[in-house]
Amino acid sequence: MLSADDFDGLRAAVGADGLITSESQLQTYECDGLTNFRVLPGAVVLPRSAAQVQAVVRLCARRSIPFVSRGAGTGLSGGALPAKGGIVIGLARMNRIFEVDFENRFVVVEPGVINAHVTQRVAPRGYFYAPDPSSQSVCTIGGNVAENSGGAHCLKYGFTVTHVLALDVVLPSGELVQLGSPALDPPGYDLTGVFVGSEGTLGVATRITLRIVKRPEAVQTLLAAFDSVQAAGQTVSDIIAAGMLPAALEIMDTLAIKAAEAAVHAHYPVCNGLLLVELDGPKTEVDALMQQVQALCRKNGAWEIRVAQSDEERALVWKGRKAAFAAMGRISPNYIVQDGVIPRTALPKLLTEIDRMASEAGLRVANVFHAGDGNLHPLVLYDRAIAEQEEKALDLSYRILHLCVDNGGSITGEHGVGKEKQEALGYMFSEPDLATMQLVRCAFDPDGIANPDKLFPRPRLCAEKPGPYTPHPLETAGVAEIF
Repeated sequence: MLSADDFDGLRAAVGADGLITSESQLQTYECDGLTNFRVLPGAVVLPRSAAQVQAVVRLCARRSIPFVSRGAGTGLSGGALPAKGGIVIGLARMNRIFEVDFENRFVVVEPGVINAHVTQRVAPRGYFYAPDPSSQSVCTIGGNVAENSGGAHCLKYGFTVTHVLALDVVLPSGELVQLGSPALDPPGYDLTGVFVGSEGTLGVATRITLRIVKRPEAVQTLLAAFDSVQAAGQTVSDIIAAGMLPAALEIMDTLAIKAAEAAVHAHYPVCNGLLLVELDGPKTEVDALMQQVQALCRKNGAWEIRVAQSDEERALVWKGRKAAFAAMGRISPNYIVQDGVIPRTALPKLLTEIDRMASEAGLRVANVFHAGDGNLHPLVLYDRAIAEQEEKALDLSYRILHLCVDNGGSITGEHGVGKEKQEALGYMFSEPDLATMQLVRCAFDPDGIANPDKLFPRPRLCAEKPGPYTPHPLETAGVAEIF
């Protein structure tokens, strides 16, 4: 419970217009895109600078107040779920682009900058920012860093971690440190890589240096309609086996297609498996590879193949794909978005098994996924108004994650663990593995105030010994001893 002194301290740190305390306004921040979990925070602060973030975090450190940093709240794993009675640090007002360096191909931004705005800023000079999650028109760079977000084009260009060169981070102690460097391959430990994807448990990024990429000479996007998602999945495996590296390989099933069509009218063919393939690079190479892709599609039974003939057609193809998650509300009152990963070669087998599991549970599952890197996004559809259906949907979604792990995959590719997948993390990793991860967390946050009760399947203290193993020195080391 925050005290009057705490509120006074927060007000002094961010100003009266940067502090939210009324219950009606706090409700805006009680969850992220995963609405199944809701917690009302004790207060929300809206800093405008790194200095204000520091002031807030220092107050939290002195008073042992838990805090959670938050961008646009578009996350899908409960990663921005507030800590009960704690503080939410909303970073939306920190939305400046400080520097654009075309010669060295990087930009420097604050965490509240919207993903798509980076590309908009550099596009006139022929550059773009590659990570493109479906929510890129509203999600923020700070949130992308926290979750190591991917997107349709991560197959060729990599996830957020590939494009973050340096970070200014306010540690849970309130200390401001610099991780990484705009220079390529700096010496020393890759602390930037440790921080990216840590889901707000290691501190708050206040300044982020991002790599930008030169736009390729040619881009071609193909649609191919199949009688099954298994046939579309086999085509994905064949494309990769042929030595090609497309910019994107995406699959949608019938339910996903119908939802997207209802939402944005992308002119998709209604089929059981829709494959989207995008190639980019030198024009002669793209032309030759596109012929190979079409041949592989026909070999696997594609009955319609269509190549976008203009930038407008290409944009509409991707508008439909990126609208798929939100469009599910048109065909189901409630749904759960999952985020498992499997080896590409297991796609046909896993999709068949998911169909079987859904049928046994009496539920529908819409499939939308980054097929090129095996990142599945099964959407389990249900109606909360029907008794016990939500419980069945949750059970099915977790069993799908277990299925991914059992087949050599992972419980998450880009949405993060957050609150939703804590128990599934325990299914994927053994107790010694989790204890080792905890050592890293304790090195940054020995008091456990940064986004507590996330990631791990049970609460853990930095003083806690990792099972039968001897405690590691990092477990009790202070920040000054690590940096």
